[in-house]
Amino acid sequence: MTTESTVAGIPQMGYGTWNRPAHEAYQGVVWALEAGCRHIDTAQGYNNEQDVGRGIKDAGIGRGEIFITTKVKPDNFGPGEVVQSIKESLDKLQVDQVDLLLLHWPSPHNKYALQDYVSQFVEALDTGLTKRIGVSNFTKALIDETIRLFGDRKISTNQVECHVYMQNRPIIDHCEKLGIPVTAYSPLARGAVVGDALLEEIGKSHDASGEQIALAFLIAKGLVVIPSSAKKDRIASNFEAGKITLTPTDVKRLESLEKGMRLVNGDWCPVWDS
Repeated sequence: MTTESTVAGIPQMGYGTWNRPAHEAYQGVVWALEAGCRHIDTAQGYNNEQDVGRGIKDAGIGRGEIFITTKVKPDNFGPGEVVQSIKESLDKLQVDQVDLLLLHWPSPHNKYALQDYVSQFVEALDTGLTKRIGVSNFTKALIDETIRLFGDRKISTNQVECHVYMQNRPIIDHCEKLGIPVTAYSPLARGAVVGDALLEEIGKSHDASGEQIALAFLIAKGLVVIPSSAKKDRIASNFEAGKITLTPTDVKRLESLEKGMRLVNGDWCPVWDS
């Protein structure tokens, strides 16, 4: 596996493929792997697992060198559906096993009981379809209940929205207290960080862009980050952010950018911790 920084075995800098359809996902994965990235993040709900799988295959890098994450969508939480959907994901990705498998969301409006789909989910781990299991968009209460349901199995990560403008301390602090790593999605606030004066100022002292500083901040906090882009130079630039070491003063100043700017808050979401 890669020699880059890891968090509990997960490469800290990944390439996210949300909102990357077909060829864009394929090309982005190839470019990310060319740039040195070895963590690729996708999901059933992104409808691009097949394209991601082709990109990984065509990049010509050994399977053992690449950390693959995918997620089970709530549409597949029904009785007897979880494991079958995972097998379909593996076929699309052209692999026998993923490195990390997540529950993408808690079941919206509690259509399915947590214990019913979690019991199916852990079967994927126990039967070798994945090396690790985790969750995404889970609240403190859901994390606590999932720990109970997982038994002696570990929650390898909770993937949540996190960026300098919404640092999501309630759930991150809770996960850290429990020893659960956190993965930050939308780490660049979907481009909102571009042009931020403080990010640019700190960037100058590190010969880096403001966007790179936004990523370096999350890395300094010990989070896994999965930025996404469809541009080759930006993909490479994002990956290089993993090499930036911020000072404690930099980190403290960047914490001041918090303004509660949550980007993901639809009616399918749980009631977020505050």
